Amino acid sequence: MPKTYTYTDAGVNRAQRVESKKALTTLSDTYRHTGFGGVMKLPYGNIFPFGENSFMDLVIEGVGTKVLIAQLAGKYDTIGVDAVAMAVNDVIRSGAKPLAIADNIHAQESEPTLVKAWLKGIIEGANESECPVTGGETGDVAEIIKGIVDNAGFDMVVASVGTVERQDIITGEGIKPDDPIIGLPSSGLHSNGITMARKILFKKWEGKFEPTDIPEGLKREVVLEALEPTKIYVKPLLKLAREVKVKAAVHITGDSYMKFNNLVNYSPGIGFKFDNFHPHPIFGLIQKTAAELGYTVTDEEMFKTFNMGWGFGIIVDRTEIDKAMNTLEHDSIKPQRIGKVTNKERVVEIEHEKKRLILT
Repeated sequence: MPKTYTYTDAGVNRAQRVESKKALTTLSDTYRHTGFGGVMKLPYGNIFPFGENSFMDLVIEGVGTKVLIAQLAGKYDTIGVDAVAMAVNDVIRSGAKPLAIADNIHAQESEPTLVKAWLKGIIEGANESECPVTGGETGDVAEIIKGIVDNAGFDMVVASVGTVERQDIITGEGIKPDDPIIGLPSSGLHSNGITMARKILFKKWEGKFEPTDIPEGLKREVVLEALEPTKIYVKPLLKLAREVKVKAAVHITGDSYMKFNNLVNYSPGIGFKFDNFHPHPIFGLIQKTAAELGYTVTDEEMFKTFNMGWGFGIIVDRTEIDKAMNTLEHDSIKPQRIGKVTNKERVVEIEHEKKRLILT
């Protein structure tokens, strides 16, 4: 009987991460150092005041082991887009407009050609986010950073800061059963679940394919499919927030659809049902390839690990769904209604391909 293969088996222990994150509560000891009423806790991070009604949202994010995919491909000019996307897509969850970006690249060796390629992606992401890169650092730390290619090991982190006025904060409050969930399409894997994808797809990590293979269902080399940069949702989300009240904005990253349960602490008594998915071929390839390797990656595990085609989720009042969709459809991103809020507290339901799943 095939062995069930999970994210924990791939090397990312969900239970341990949850336990470790409990330590973050100790940071509240520092909140007394802010004025104007202190730090405001939101479903996906905190914002801090810098005036009576003005707040800043500061986020720092990385791209994790996707840097290894870039090394495997020998292509370094898009990974910066991922780094920017992970930061600015988090900033906008509060309703904040990203104002500036700073990057931090720890490198095995800051070879000029590599640095130019890394910065090319960061610049592209910053321009798409409409905010400047005002600072950063590149450090040569060969004894700490060593990748899979000689002298090309690196780790990339980007921070972004944004501002939001009190009346525009997306609080996660006031969500009710039957409120619709709007999905903004992803571009593929984005920057989450990469550890599992690598270990199933690539021979380098005991998976199946050479990087240049083009498996059935893909139109290009599998390494390029995995490297496709993360979409940036700054423009459509902020445009929507100017037209309708956004109750919640969810960047569908780590823990995927389980992330929506963070909202229950701000709108008690709710759950979530998702019933509209159009996963990119690479998601099906991961499951199919795992089976060929003698493993089973369950549907539940896929929806807890990967975005499955939707990179961002937005909840609005059911009375404003038409206005919201019309506003978003004028942008280049094609939104769809992907589900609704239910009255089943903390229950995340998935309906896909005639299957009904409950994520726990």
